[in-house]
Amino acid sequence: MQHPAEHSPLGKPSEYVSTYSPELLFPISRATKWAELGLDGGNLPYQGVDYWNCYELSWLLPSGKPVVAIGEFAIPADSPNIIESKSFKLYLNSLNQSRFADHGELQAVLTRDLSAAAGAPVAVRVRDLDAVAAEGVTTPPGECIDDLDIEVSDYSHPRPELLRVVAEDGAEDRFHSHLLKSNCPVTGQPDWGSVVVDYRGGRRLDRASFLAYLVSFRQHADFHEQCVERIFLDLQKCLEPEWLSVHARYVRRGGLDINPYRSTAPITPDNRRLVRQ
Repeated sequence: MQHPAEHSPLGKPSEYVSTYSPELLFPISRATKWAELGLDGGNLPYQGVDYWNCYELSWLLPSGKPVVAIGEFAIPADSPNIIESKSFKLYLNSLNQSRFADHGELQAVLTRDLSAAAGAPVAVRVRDLDAVAAEGVTTPPGECIDDLDIEVSDYSHPRPELLRVVAEDGAEDRFHSHLLKSNCPVTGQPDWGSVVVDYRGGRRLDRASFLAYLVSFRQHADFHEQCVERIFLDLQKCLEPEWLSVHARYVRRGGLDINPYRSTAPITPDNRRLVRQ
């Protein structure tokens, strides 16, 4: 079955366009993957946001002087479309020789174009380097479970049957792992990420079983957003928690990193970089 991104620029030679070209943006409907996961787009079991951060944002002032900045784009998790990452990068490159009066004018253009592609309002911030540098880098919340001893022999696909519970009573836990790896479904290139799990109520999860489950994604081919949604759904089914949050901070490619957040209730995501980012 052909992947929806097969018609996108991903994995194909592309001309470098350096003047403003919003038509380069290539939306991909989330509906196909929602259906694959058994989800109804009109009644999703989670809410959330996909944070994209661009570290190669540049344009020209009216005088012709270049400016560099960092862009932050928050795409709602229930938007009809994701934006294919290479097309996103090509679009951002098209700003390089285009003139905008200031951060505000560029931010308005980005908001308009990205919202049109996603099919829902996208929040945009264009930030100077000092502001982002002042935030520094952070570490994921909770305890890291990467030192747990596990045995793994199958890396071909996610294996939710590996998940085990250690108690049936109300639980509360928060932990993270840096061992998430999956592959781009079109190019086969690796995607690296750190995952945070936070839940309360329901059953208590055996952390080692989760680590083995996470490593089973190692040769799985899917986009960042769907990997996080799959983890969320598998944990929700296993634990039946009162509250669950799963998010991943992925390593950047082509100057962009993607950070999906999914939760059963509203959260305030922390978009500060991890050391790997």
